[in-house]
Amino acid sequence: MTNSSRSLRAPTLGEALVPVICLIVFLAGSVLNLNDLPRLAVITPVLETLARVPYFGTVLQTWIPVQIPLLAATVVAAIMARRLGLRWPAIHQSFLQGIMLSLGAVLILLVVGVLIGVWIASGVVPLLIVSGLKLLTPGAFLFATCLICGIVSLVTGSSWTTAGTVGVALIGVGQGLGIPLPMVAGAIISGAYFGDKMSPLSDTTNLAPGVAGAELFEHVRHMAYTTGPSFVIALILYWLLGLRYGDGTVDAGSITEITNGVTGAFDLSRWLLVPPLLVLGLVIARVPALPALVLGAVVAGIGATLFQGATLAEVLTISYDGYASETGIAAVDDLLTRGGMSSMYGTIGIILCAMCFGGVMERSGMLGRLAGAILSLAKTRGGLVGATLSTSFGINVLAADQYLAIVVPGRMYREAYDKMGLHPKNLSRCLEDGGTITSPLIPWNSCGAYMFATLGVFPLAYLPFAFLNLINPCISLLYGITGWTMTPADKALSDAEGTAESPVV
Repeated sequence: MTNSSRSLRAPTLGEALVPVICLIVFLAGSVLNLNDLPRLAVITPVLETLARVPYFGTVLQTWIPVQIPLLAATVVAAIMARRLGLRWPAIHQSFLQGIMLSLGAVLILLVVGVLIGVWIASGVVPLLIVSGLKLLTPGAFLFATCLICGIVSLVTGSSWTTAGTVGVALIGVGQGLGIPLPMVAGAIISGAYFGDKMSPLSDTTNLAPGVAGAELFEHVRHMAYTTGPSFVIALILYWLLGLRYGDGTVDAGSITEITNGVTGAFDLSRWLLVPPLLVLGLVIARVPALPALVLGAVVAGIGATLFQGATLAEVLTISYDGYASETGIAAVDDLLTRGGMSSMYGTIGIILCAMCFGGVMERSGMLGRLAGAILSLAKTRGGLVGATLSTSFGINVLAADQYLAIVVPGRMYREAYDKMGLHPKNLSRCLEDGGTITSPLIPWNSCGAYMFATLGVFPLAYLPFAFLNLINPCISLLYGITGWTMTPADKALSDAEGTAESPVV
């Protein structure tokens, strides 16, 4: 035992809760704004009281980047750790150890940023978006809406971008058909979060395995067991629900505007399917994520020069700064202006701050104390999965941030999954099944607030129709109870050795 930890004492539950409570309070200033008080009528009196507090009132007038509350909570955690007897060298080392756990995910996020920009510039993403929009038919509008949003989100890796562009257009079409908007919004969100969960381009899809200690593509394959059936069931329900509205006619002006804008700006050759098919083939062949994504970006960069006339210098610039669409059509430009390595810096900042927070919480024993209190109620595999899902959902409710709903439970339960003999990809799947998927259902969560502002439908109104988001956690819990698809650590290790696949982190 080192000198820095010799005098460390075990924290009480109250002491362990102090940094968590501070984190929730600090984050309130980053996700709540006095301008949104009419939308948050239930807690308006509380916020109005807090607004009269000198410092907090100023915070509530401004949107604060989430990295700052995370950093402030880390300071509180460090102070509490010092109070428990942990010296500064050990605290500093806990920061570094926490960051090291996330470096694999950080590297992949940087490559994903490059991939997104180059795939848009080459025409890969535009081709897949146009192909998805052509699936829209009057007789199965809700079904087609969910499927289209799933395709767009899968190829862009962003539920927010999908909802803010194609989703807005589909809301208008659904309104013209006379379909209740909560149903349309539910279908949009189900499709958007299917792609957000399953796309290797998504930041949360990269974050979850990075925190849990799994590899990106094995995480995606493992999620298919819960998200795949959930999506199929959701599509069936949307098909049945939409039959009563199948006699209308679609005023697809906004959809046509997007399609014409994209086709006018890009040469959509079928050869552009090669990069995504290549990456898909590498996923099936169990090639590690980093080389597979790099190869996908390189091939797409060649496509950008061959089909869109881009120069090498332009491709390299887009790789860092992202693609800037200038078609003059707002919906198209909003959809396609994204990507680049620099676009990932904000997410990486959140990861680094959150991992520092988790690192000092873990090193000081506070994280273990909290996990122990919860795990005392989770004696079985099903109980552990249920605890993971409920904790991720609870953090979405309390901390109002989907990144923390992945990072904090990931750090809390990583050792518990290991002790129970479960492979880390089981944990990473549960983190997304309970964290990513439930975030848009909570009105004050950043995701729920964004969807409300974008689609104009209150989250509690579309919640009953967000079928994927409701079904997915239930299937995940069922698998945990029955043991279906719950991969043991020793079997996964044997499979990995047989395919020469190494984990990212």
